[in-house]
Amino acid sequence: MVINARDAMPNGGKLTLETANVELDESFAQTHLATLPGSYVMLAVSDTGLGMDEETQAHIFEPFFTTKELGKGTGLGLSMVYGIVKQSGGYVWVHSEIGKGSTFKVYLPRVFEHEQEIASPFPAPTALLGKETILLVEDDPLVRELALEILKTRGYCVLVADRPDAAIQLCRQHSGKIHLVLTDVIMPGMNGSQMVDEIAAMRPGISVLFMSGYTDTKTI
Repeated sequence: MVINARDAMPNGGKLTLETANVELDESFAQTHLATLPGSYVMLAVSDTGLGMDEETQAHIFEPFFTTKELGKGTGLGLSMVYGIVKQSGGYVWVHSEIGKGSTFKVYLPRVFEHEQEIASPFPAPTALLGKETILLVEDDPLVRELALEILKTRGYCVLVADRPDAAIQLCRQHSGKIHLVLTDVIMPGMNGSQMVDEIAAMRPGISVLFMSGYTDTKTI
């Protein structure tokens, strides 16, 4: 949500994060469809950017819906936010006006009981380290940098590509063995599955691991 708020202010603006413990009462539940009254933690993300019309607001939580130009976003960000919030028993609401900006409010049920730590009867596992070569393919720079840092700290040699065609070119140019392709599924120009088909033709038997917030198994 913060990234979307940033992108909604191409000429700069004000980004506000707010948290609060709130009580949603019966009157709130009556004016907000399918909402249960109770105690919630509220997280709000506001911007003073472009804003959205009612038609756009009606579709923003749909998978692949995006107002960004081709190659600048997959349209999965807000649908993933919506899915995570709903799975957690919460709600997400948006208020937006053209030329004034947008506010997204997430409500998650409060938990009052303290969780008790249970000692495991098994010894703590030792960190697994590797030395193999991994081809990392991810168009989202934040996810890509995080995955790269994790893999490097585990000792792996990492080849990095920010799009499928660059990954295919890396496979052609790299003279050594590539032990694993770690790739996103939905990317501009070509999806991960199509890219893997081309890589497998060059390197038969190569191992592949898909990583994605996208849940449509028909694509894989």
